[in-house]
Amino acid sequence: MQIDSDLLNKAIEEQERETIFRLYAWSPKCISLGRNQKDDFIKGKPIDVVKRLTGGRALLHDNEITYSCVMPAQEGISVNDSYKQISGILINFFKTLGVELDFGENKKISTKFDYCMLISTGADVCYQGKKIIGSAQFRKQGYILQHGSILFDYDKTFLEELFGEEVKGITTVKEILPDMTKTEFVKKLENFILNPEFFI
Repeated sequence: MQIDSDLLNKAIEEQERETIFRLYAWSPKCISLGRNQKDDFIKGKPIDVVKRLTGGRALLHDNEITYSCVMPAQEGISVNDSYKQISGILINFFKTLGVELDFGENKKISTKFDYCMLISTGADVCYQGKKIIGSAQFRKQGYILQHGSILFDYDKTFLEELFGEEVKGITTVKEILPDMTKTEFVKKLENFILNPEFFI
């Protein structure tokens, strides 16, 4: 995530007009906290913790794919619309796999949830009403950094022990496409992003 921050600053410094899109994973597993999120709930638990530049709630980076996107903000575009513009790339990718995703419903956010994937907004990406991609955004000097987590699979028991909350209302790539390996999924996503027309 430091690389994401560095890429944002470099784009601002060089007034980069091209979109920078990254995919990465984590080793060992880790929790990233939102920019203004307190770490009280995670203290003393056996897992590494980092702080994100973006806001939002905690994410467990384990059996998932993290993406990041750095780009100039279009003049007059709202934060919500820019979320949908970037997340639309991922929705279009899933269509190539025969999977129809859409944006979640606008719901009143409950502050009791520390785990990001349990909170749904109109900019989140869902499959049949269940969240599969959680994203967060930061803006600086006319540029956007958005990054998020594509949930490939998860350990429900571990998540519930970690966050002390019942995990429900989420789904994974593995549940939707049980025969697809993570390596195959990432390769297909890389090829999609490398298509010069992927952002249209």
